[in-house]
Amino acid sequence: MVDHSGTNGKDGKHGTHEATAGEATAGDSSSVGEIVEYVTAYAKQETLGPLRGAGRWLGAGAAGAVLLGVGFVLLLLGLLRLLQTEWTRSATGSLSWLSYLIVLVVCVLLLVITIKRVNKAPLNPPTPEKDPT
Repeated sequence: MVDHSGTNGKDGKHGTHEATAGEATAGDSSSVGEIVEYVTAYAKQETLGPLRGAGRWLGAGAAGAVLLGVGFVLLLLGLLRLLQTEWTRSATGSLSWLSYLIVLVVCVLLLVITIKRVNKAPLNPPTPEKDPT
């Protein structure tokens, strides 16, 4: 037992109290175990939570990119078929390449518009510091 009165419990003399090895180990191991649990919980909170959020964000972005890509391909293919069937002059003869050029120009315009619309903001933007005044 630990005696905090300043005397040694066995003979009543003043002196420093030395804890037995069993007492020191039990107290230290429980506090070390608690510290390890706290550090583990903190690490999980600070890493897994944001990674899950980033995974959802990336998943939604990838799904949107795939759907936009398929939509643009179908739109451009439809435009090509429209030009070839409704504009008979471009479907035959020496101007048959013109419908492909028109579709290529529209494709480049859609690509430029899409790239300009990309948001380059960080995943977790820093919060502005508040002025204490």
